[in-house]
Order: sequence, then C-alpha cells, then structure tokens
Amino acid sequence: MRYGLPYARPGQAIGLLGGSFDPPHEGHVHISHEALRRFGLDQVWWLVSPGNPLKPRGPAPLEQRMAEARALLDHPRMHVSDFEARVNTRYTAETLEELHRVARGLRFVWLMGADNLVQFNRWERWRQIIETVPLGVLARPGQRISARNSVAARVYRHARIPADQSQSLARATAPAWCFVNVPMVDISSTALRAAGARDRATGKTPPG
Repeated sequence: MRYGLPYARPGQAIGLLGGSFDPPHEGHVHISHEALRRFGLDQVWWLVSPGNPLKPRGPAPLEQRMAEARALLDHPRMHVSDFEARVNTRYTAETLEELHRVARGLRFVWLMGADNLVQFNRWERWRQIIETVPLGVLARPGQRISARNSVAARVYRHARIPADQSQSLARATAPAWCFVNVPMVDISSTALRAAGARDRATGKTPPG
C-alpha cells in the first residue's frame, strides 16, 4: 500500500475516521458500519494518528494501536492506515492536503461523532476542513442538542444536507455536512483507559 493507503478506484467515495484509537473499540466499528450505509460510501479508512494535539497525554505506541485496530476491524470495505505518521502530519487540515496530493481522483468524506462537532471550531483550520471535504456527523448518546447548537453547525447551517438525503453526501461539493441519528454504542476510548479495559475493547483475553 503506497503511503499506507488501501487500494481504491478513481471516483470512489472514502469515509475517513481519524483519531488516536487508544484503544480502538466496538463503538468505532459501529459508526464505520453506519457511515458506509448512511452516507453512500465505497470504503471507510481508519486514520490512526501518531497523537491528538488536543489531548495533553500521548497515546499508546502507534504499532500497538495499529495492531489492535486491525484485529478488531474485519470488513472488506474497511481498512486501517498509518498515513499520518508516514507523511508526518499532525492536524486534520494537513492530512487532507496530503491525501488530495497523493490520492487524486478519490472523493473523501470526513467522519466524526457528534461530540467532535461540538468542539470542531477548536480544530486547527477547521473552516478549511469543512470547505475542503463534506462532513458526515453521527450522533452519540447525549450529544445531539449540543452538536446542533455548536459553532460549526451555526456558521455552516446553509451547507447542511437533511438526514433523509444522507446518501447524497459523498457526492456533494464542500462545504456540506450531514447529521444523522443512529443507534450508538455508548462506549469511549477514554472510559476504557480509565477502567483499564484495553483487552476487552479489542476482544483479547487478558493474561493471568
């Protein structure tokens, strides 16, 4: 895989789920399945980042998180990539610039949970992101109202695609975003780390 990217045919729509995946868990798998179904995507790529600039503490080693993600993700249209480490990008805006440079001919959709939309205006060059690729936003428990009232949602309310037209998102021209309510798995990497439950998240049997 060149640059650590899976094979995709020109014109295919690729959903990008970025994050530290520390650890990856069934919630990530669930929203990936929902994104494929709801947004008219051909593939979903997990972009496992070296680190999250918004988090003060570093994650587990990248090699460990990549292995855990691959062990958890078992779907022919879902793939795991260390692209950000290979091209040395730290922010999503930079990652998208590099993806458009090395993977021309593909259509990208940035995927996020509704909780990320709440703080999206804190992201580096967040306006550039939404002006570059459509955003697919999947509701998480307790975040629906705050997400819809977020800064990004208000600023780009004119670019919102109704949920009943979500299949058109992958072919939309940015800025465009769609918010869909889906049955969510109420689980997070933060909670799993706090509970010391990394093995449970990845489906492994803990030693001892």
